[in-house]
Amino acid sequence: MRYATFDCYGTLIDWNAGIRSELTALFGEDDADRLLERYHELEPQVQSEDPDQSYRDVMSEVLKRLAKEQKRRLKKDERDALGRALPKWRPFPEVPRALTELQQRGWRLGLLSNSDRDFIEASIGRLGVDFPFVVVASEIGSYKPATRHWEKFDEEAGVDPARHVHVAASIYHDIKPAQSLGIRTVWINRMAEKTEYEPTCELPDLSSLPDRLDELVPLA
Repeated sequence: MRYATFDCYGTLIDWNAGIRSELTALFGEDDADRLLERYHELEPQVQSEDPDQSYRDVMSEVLKRLAKEQKRRLKKDERDALGRALPKWRPFPEVPRALTELQQRGWRLGLLSNSDRDFIEASIGRLGVDFPFVVVASEIGSYKPATRHWEKFDEEAGVDPARHVHVAASIYHDIKPAQSLGIRTVWINRMAEKTEYEPTCELPDLSSLPDRLDELVPLA
């Protein structure tokens, strides 16, 4: 059996586009790119301060801090803007086909996500395939880059690390911790970023992922 686990938001679902859209609605187009970058700085801080809190609460707190920095008071119905919007965020165009092909080739799929169960279930509906293994932060009291997601997955799947590849867009949240556990990684580098860290494999998107995963773990 071969296993491919994925981060969801930023890897499969267009997380940046979703967040940026809400930031634009709240703060205006001129500040959207800068605030998106700031969002990515604040979110890990909020997660590390209280790993037991839900991802909905994490997003709400980050939005609150952004508003404070902007000297803007959020209205009551604006505080959960990201949480309300997330279930509508769409996959990257090539993702559903790539995941379907992986399933057809016999790969068992898992999602390891810094999110909540209701969010991930809504996103799975948009991805169009089944994931036998789903680990979300709010149910294990831990946010990546801590390694609890992979440990929980291993408890459920009992997978041989040599038959497991983790696929993700974030070096910090996913690639580094996965490789520290001896798991091979595929870095989905959609924005052509530079890094000194060396994943097992680097791809610009998921279009060629089925072939690359077959190379990394051939069908026995």
